[in-house]
Amino acid sequence: MSAVEALYIFDEHNNLILEHVYCARPPAAPVLLPLYLAHPAPRPSLMYLPSTNPPTLVHNMIQDRLLFLAPSSADTEPLLVLEFLHRVADAIEDFLGSPLLAAKIETSYDVVAQLLGEMCDAGLVATTEPNALRDVVDAPSFMKNLLGGVGLPSSSPSLSPTNTPFSLQRPALKPSLTPPGSSPSSAIPWRRANVRHTSNEMYVDVVETLNVTLTPSGRPLVALANGSIAFTSKVSGVPDLILRLDAPGGIANIVSLPVFHPCVRLARWRDRPGELSFIPPDGRFVLLGYEVDLLGDDYLLRPENLKPGHGSGSSQGAKLNLPATVEVKTSLGPTGADFEVRLALSSRFRSGGAAAAASSTSASSAAAASLSSISSAAGTGRPGGPGRSPSGFGAHAGSSAAPQLSDVVVRVPLPAAVRNVGDLRASRGEVTYAPGEAALEWRVGAKDAAALMQLGMGAVATLRGSVVGGSGGEEDDEDDEGGGVLGEGLGNRYEYDDDGDGAGSGYQSAAGLGSGAPPLSSKTNSGGDAELEARLERRKRANRLLMPASAALSFQVKGWLASGVRVESLNVDTKMSRGLGAGVTPYKGVKYLTGSREGVEVRC
Repeated sequence: MSAVEALYIFDEHNNLILEHVYCARPPAAPVLLPLYLAHPAPRPSLMYLPSTNPPTLVHNMIQDRLLFLAPSSADTEPLLVLEFLHRVADAIEDFLGSPLLAAKIETSYDVVAQLLGEMCDAGLVATTEPNALRDVVDAPSFMKNLLGGVGLPSSSPSLSPTNTPFSLQRPALKPSLTPPGSSPSSAIPWRRANVRHTSNEMYVDVVETLNVTLTPSGRPLVALANGSIAFTSKVSGVPDLILRLDAPGGIANIVSLPVFHPCVRLARWRDRPGELSFIPPDGRFVLLGYEVDLLGDDYLLRPENLKPGHGSGSSQGAKLNLPATVEVKTSLGPTGADFEVRLALSSRFRSGGAAAAASSTSASSAAAASLSSISSAAGTGRPGGPGRSPSGFGAHAGSSAAPQLSDVVVRVPLPAAVRNVGDLRASRGEVTYAPGEAALEWRVGAKDAAALMQLGMGAVATLRGSVVGGSGGEEDDEDDEGGGVLGEGLGNRYEYDDDGDGAGSGYQSAAGLGSGAPPLSSKTNSGGDAELEARLERRKRANRLLMPASAALSFQVKGWLASGVRVESLNVDTKMSRGLGAGVTPYKGVKYLTGSREGVEVRC
């Protein structure tokens, strides 16, 4: 049977800040930490330590620079313990605030101890839902901390000093669990009881992350979109909701590997793919996670995709419908030391570009952050549908009718032998690079992107630069061959005579370049040209090793999804819902967002 024997939390300096033992006799934290640190990085999430008595499995994770360790000496399901660690971190973050800090855990140990006791009982994972934990654990507040700091009674349990007289001691500890019958608990594990909201609202945020790899010819090797639907419910009572999704070709043919929140009725999804029936938790949660193969399952199996010339050009880019693409050309210039990065933006995402270019950044952010309303329970009501603003305002920037492209960044990794990149020239945006860094970043701001997309099909920005190698580069190559720029290709050696009379009379060239010397013969010129070409070819080969091998593209598009998934409707089942109130219609909003954090990679 799976069991969590203990939980240890260390800060960024590897100092123990929390130790909670559930069962058995696990190794102590001072014994476990050196064995964990002795393993070379990167460390796996599950380690086997045979040197302990008995041999121990250590499950570990790092969040916000805090190290979580959970030892187990028995046969344990690793995924269950690792998921438990993530749930513990999320619960502490939900109660104490984000990000997780060692000082927060140390000052609110009473709350953390209650959480750990409720989430795991005698080594067996128990309650992990945030809403259920809030029914039995007192969340800290400013007023409680203030009253406890000045010595007044508060709802947080605290121990009295041993030397305090009995008559002056504080009241007994408040039990962490509510006595049965005094406060009704919810029969739904993921939802709190007696939920009340003055304004009933529901928001759907569909977020997709791209992972695309392209060959130098432009042919896609991998094109995946990992999506998640974040649902925010602020509705009184116990609402029963139905969310319908749709996509070109059908949800069943597009969405793969779906992962559902426990509140989703799986039988409804199996019978009607794309239809989610659920009773939501109170607050924000992840309703659904999925994956979409943008190329199709049989892309690499189709014969036409395996032809050498297929996939080059812009045909595949149009098929993937990427808002931005990158092309890298290397070994340019007379010595092959130059490279060029071409950034192309799709004209489809230029809606509202002139306004975005003229408006300030704050105004653009406010317009993009606004949520659009969708239709009411029966699919009627406010016109416009998903991604559109309320009636009378028209399509705003960042909606499905007017997608907005922003945060365009191109990162070009450089080989370790590159000492510097000179003569950096960008037609748009700003380039950030310091000598010796592993990569350069090219940022194209919202104003530059909007102005560039107004050009239509010619929305292309370029970045050029020249690489300079370190030891063994072109300077050393010139020194080894003998001579500088003046003697390049001729093999001349210059010397002087100390006995010369005039200021320059003693200087002469070993090749006869002094005053009155005869011109070089054709044999000398031909030999010098051959040597120059050989040196030039060697320099090109050396510079070829300094060229970038790839480029990663990051961007963000509001109001657009690469997979085509969209919210068709969000209905409230009034017959199954309880406590909502007669005639109450919750406000509904939806927002689409596609992001690529260095997810679009182009190979050179």
